[in-house]
Amino acid sequence: MFTAFLIKYAEIGIKGKNRYIFEDTLIARMNQALAKVEGDFSITKEMGRIYVNTEGTFDYEETIEALQHVFGIAEICPVVIVESKEPQELGKDLIAYLNHAYPVHNQTFKMHVRRANKRYPGTSMELNCEFGGMVLDAFPEMRVDVHHPEIFLQVEIRDKVYIYSQSIPGPGGMPVGTNGKAMLLLSGGIDSPVAGYMIAKRGVKIDAVYFHAPPYTSERAKQKVVDLARLVAKYSGPIHLHVVNFTEIQLAIYEKCPHDELTIIMRRYMMKIAEELAKTDGCLGLITGESIGQVASQTMHSLAATNEVCTMPVFRPVIGFDKQEIVDIALKIDTYETSIQPFEDCCTIFVAKHPVTKPNLEYIKKSELKLQDCIDEMMKTAVETAETILVE
Repeated sequence: MFTAFLIKYAEIGIKGKNRYIFEDTLIARMNQALAKVEGDFSITKEMGRIYVNTEGTFDYEETIEALQHVFGIAEICPVVIVESKEPQELGKDLIAYLNHAYPVHNQTFKMHVRRANKRYPGTSMELNCEFGGMVLDAFPEMRVDVHHPEIFLQVEIRDKVYIYSQSIPGPGGMPVGTNGKAMLLLSGGIDSPVAGYMIAKRGVKIDAVYFHAPPYTSERAKQKVVDLARLVAKYSGPIHLHVVNFTEIQLAIYEKCPHDELTIIMRRYMMKIAEELAKTDGCLGLITGESIGQVASQTMHSLAATNEVCTMPVFRPVIGFDKQEIVDIALKIDTYETSIQPFEDCCTIFVAKHPVTKPNLEYIKKSELKLQDCIDEMMKTAVETAETILVE
């Protein structure tokens, strides 16, 4: 029945002279998403509207699902396109649309005509009344409700006429690639994939880094992180995942530093390595899934100590979220079940029984001096030997 989809965007519409950049990026992301869907599609831009035109047969459900993973789309409206004709003839197309779309005809409805083609006879208000009358004549059990209609029947008159009544929610946000690039510290837990999703939603392209500690962490733990990156990539587009061997650095910290400071010192070196990889990848910031007070390394004092080693901005989109709020988003984006698979990550294998919750930065730096004879070379090796996996 449907021959096209009208794509509505939200924030992009208030952009100024650079709006075309956001529109073109959105179209590129849509093409990327639809390339994996069965069917032939062409995307056109016309007077503040974006249309996905279908050619021949296509999978309707799969098309909707693909578009629902493209940031920047506010609503997806399945559309029937007909040739422009006289109101009486157009009314017949409208009745045919309602017959196909709604087998039962006892709902309330509202008529909305948008006459973009000003050469078309009559005003929008007159056409509202005329088409609404035709609907009531054809389906006497239907009633008009302009405040809370069950069917919001819309007709856009351009060079052709577009008829639609369904609005399927899109993911919102901004098209990925319109707001630079950042490096996500992806641990394999619940929080970091959600953090990556949320920053990508604001138009930021993301790459990721995972700290692997063989033989203490298994290949299955690494595969879990690859799987999580793949789930996030459904929304963010392709991700370059850097797998860093962190074993040597962790063992050195464990042997030479106070055990209650292990987590903070490890986090500081993770941030340093992530920043080096971020610079190489052309990233402008780091992303973490930290939430204030969730664990010992995420108290205000701990975050301040971790942050001190970074010269790049660190984005923490879930910083004020409760755990359940983060879990709700993880369920929505389908990362939760993968995140709770019981494989150890490098943050859980060397854990102090009583980690410091209010670290003193001067004491932390003093402890790190014990590593000065070896740590620079270890960090250099970790960066140079990192494995890069393209996840799509």
